[in-house]
Amino acid sequence: MQRIGLCDEIEITLHEKRGIRVTCNQEGVPDGSGNIAWRAAEAMLEQSTRSTGIDICVLKRIPVAAGLGGGSSDAATVLMGLNELLELDFSDERLMEIGVKLGADVPFFIFKKTALAEGIGDKLSPVEGLPPVWIVLVNPNIHVSTQWVYQNLRLTKKEDTYKLPRFYGQVEDVCSILSNDLEAVTIEKFPVISKIKEMLMSTGASGVLMSGSGSTVFAVFADEDSARRSFEVVSKVSGWSSFLTRTL
Repeated sequence: MQRIGLCDEIEITLHEKRGIRVTCNQEGVPDGSGNIAWRAAEAMLEQSTRSTGIDICVLKRIPVAAGLGGGSSDAATVLMGLNELLELDFSDERLMEIGVKLGADVPFFIFKKTALAEGIGDKLSPVEGLPPVWIVLVNPNIHVSTQWVYQNLRLTKKEDTYKLPRFYGQVEDVCSILSNDLEAVTIEKFPVISKIKEMLMSTGASGVLMSGSGSTVFAVFADEDSARRSFEVVSKVSGWSSFLTRTL
């Protein structure tokens, strides 16, 4: 798991009026317990002796239900922000324990390092030495339910042993491990993902893969110029959302 430069912006305000409120610049993002950022605020209030209200304003840049961990990163940011605002002084480890109860990917964004994620995603080991790469993201503006994808994943009894290399000196080393068991499930229902992959490869990407449960596809490039040329091609396709960024 690796962080990239595409991010939402979270503004947290404490005030006298009790209650938690979440507003967002994007329609369809719920308030209340249906919002993971709201649940993160509730979890932190339960740890505090202060009687206060919390307003959370979310400026969304990460596509929703796109396999990019946008909601999880928002929740992690709320946990870390309220840790300071409520003066709880929790360690990152304690925040990760709270975060995993909200979502399996939340601890990763508190971990703040490239990581090998095991278990349900909560057992994190740092991965050192990955070369910085440029990323082009393409989302066909299709919302994919992670729950649906896992329900339709056909597991096998074959026990494959995956050995990750200890060093990643080149972009090719990174691309050599690209694999996503969820791709086949999502592509079967949304074949446009396969079309996006083919187009990105044709623009000279070193590697292409669907992110998470989809529907976003990411392409890996060794340098900014190559990534920018690819971005200029795919960003012209009507109905797709495209982003140019890099790994952190």
